[in-house]
Amino acid sequence: MTAALRTERLTLRGYDAADAPFVLDLYSRAEVQRWLGDGTQRVRTLAAAGEKIERWNELHGSHPVHGVWLVSTHEGEPLGTLLLKPIPDSGADTAHDIEIGWHLHPRAWGHGYATEAARGVLEHAFSAGVTRVVAVTHPGNQASQAVCRRLGMRSLGLSRAYYDAECALFEITAPADAIAPATGRTSSGPGAPGDHGPAGRTAADAEPLGRDAGRRCGSDGLGGVVVGSRDSWGIS
Repeated sequence: MTAALRTERLTLRGYDAADAPFVLDLYSRAEVQRWLGDGTQRVRTLAAAGEKIERWNELHGSHPVHGVWLVSTHEGEPLGTLLLKPIPDSGADTAHDIEIGWHLHPRAWGHGYATEAARGVLEHAFSAGVTRVVAVTHPGNQASQAVCRRLGMRSLGLSRAYYDAECALFEITAPADAIAPATGRTSSGPGAPGDHGPAGRTAADAEPLGRDAGRRCGSDGLGGVVVGSRDSWGIS
């Protein structure tokens, strides 16, 4: 079962069938799909949204570390998706690489939610023994690249190691790079304080991680790209 996480403003939990209306709302939007693919993965029906949730849980729900989380306020307002999963490579020796990605509803853009949720998941991953996490974006997606930098991720320039496409590649390692300093502490249970990124309205949280032309960089975990195809991933 996907671990439940809590930060200062946010609750992260696994998706269930009751979340299908939100999945339909989020993944039917052109402004979200812009960065996730060529439109073929766009969710158009409630049934398709339910199937997507089932697929996410089938691929990732039983893993002790990675997963696909519904990000919401503590009051229960759904805001988007945060994921941590094996990254599809381009035939390179990247079998153990893990990526982080985020897809926020437009109403949640500009509040620092992507940074806060991603930082909570990174702390969860590093505390479980993951030593390196990557993120890939379209080279022109400055918004997601700004989130990566706020997380303390290091730019490795352009790479074709993943998704058979040229991507801007970022990485963060633990413990040397760790997570960008923040107040508080993220916990895997309710009632504990957490840390978060800047809460002001900035453009850096305004777009989901991805690519907007040709083959897409960035994580989608949506089924068109093969994810979770490896039985497991190693942690050195």
